[in-house]
Amino acid sequence: MPKLKTRRAAAKRFQATGSGKIARRKANRNHLLQKKSAARKRRLGNLALVDATNEENVRLMLPYL
Repeated sequence: MPKLKTRRAAAKRFQATGSGKIARRKANRNHLLQKKSAARKRRLGNLALVDATNEENVRLMLPYL
């Protein structure tokens, strides 16, 4: 069976946690930051888990994750 290709765009955006779940970055942390509070920016810096409804699609994009 041939090797499967990884979608490189997805590989740059997702990573696996120790328990095998998929982590992602949060949106809204790139620009227009002066109007956001420091607490909000701090929360946006943390990783979030990919929702269960999307996890299957992400795993198809990353066969060797």
